[in-house]
Amino acid sequence: MIEVSLKEIGEATQAALESHGAAPWVAAEVTAAVVEAEAVENRICGLYYLESYCKQLVSGRVEGDVEPTVDRPRPGFVRVDGRMGFAQPAFARGLPEAVAAARENGTASLAVGHTHTCTSLGFFTGQIARAGLIGIGFTNASPIVAPPGGRSRVIGTNPIAFSVPDGQGGVAMQFDQSTTTVALGKITMAKAAGEPIPEGWALDAEGRPTTDPDAALGGTLVSMGGYKGWGFGVMAELLAAGMTGGVNSLDVKPLKSPEGPPHDLGQFYLLIDPGCTDTFGARFAALAEAVAAEEGGRLPGQGKRHADPIALDETLWAQVGELAAPKP
Repeated sequence: MIEVSLKEIGEATQAALESHGAAPWVAAEVTAAVVEAEAVENRICGLYYLESYCKQLVSGRVEGDVEPTVDRPRPGFVRVDGRMGFAQPAFARGLPEAVAAARENGTASLAVGHTHTCTSLGFFTGQIARAGLIGIGFTNASPIVAPPGGRSRVIGTNPIAFSVPDGQGGVAMQFDQSTTTVALGKITMAKAAGEPIPEGWALDAEGRPTTDPDAALGGTLVSMGGYKGWGFGVMAELLAAGMTGGVNSLDVKPLKSPEGPPHDLGQFYLLIDPGCTDTFGARFAALAEAVAAEEGGRLPGQGKRHADPIALDETLWAQVGELAAPKP
């Protein structure tokens, strides 16, 4: 392991994306997401994805130089067409209009469609919270989850994220989690490391519990809490695909494959102005105080700090350097 600064990670990621065809402003938005993921040790949403980003830029699976289009067909509904580009720049283009809509109406929705996978959904809801609004986000992914009792893949890990502002330009609490017991990336990382996975994460192709990551990748992941998690996953599916024009999980090919059709995924966000009521701040403070009174108690995401520098695997950092090297 070696220590690498966030500045170095950002510079190398920006260079890698640009050298493989991303416009500078697009690369900057994606780089910000990669750096934040690494800073909070969300490794499966950070540099882990950079090689596939670069390969998909070259193959055309993701467009690196498109300008998203933004419109507001209704007072509280903002829509972004990402035009098969990255999710981060599409969100960036739509966020100011969505924030304005939420402040005008009390609540608003932001539908971001036709984009590449967004990886860390909390990266986006956190921006909503830093704008002073409550942010709730939903997205879907390639199919890996069967209905409880079934064997056929129907939906993805379909994350949900929730962020609350602290009133000072920061985030008071945040969670970002898949609706499965574990994210798919943890299975693939266990496979790469040659390690077993805990029982309860996945089922094999015959519907039996497995600790073998290979068998898990050939089977299905388990919804958190059984039917309860399945319900949240289906809700995320309907909002992310149905409200954005993105595709159902059934139609998404493996996210990291270099070749293939664009992801064409959607993300759906709800923005809520806590200033619509004079009670939100007091209620949140009371809850936070009660949690803090318990030894070891904390609200989701509370106390999370950005590390800098961070420890990286030397092989991964060498790969990043190769991706960032100027092309002849």
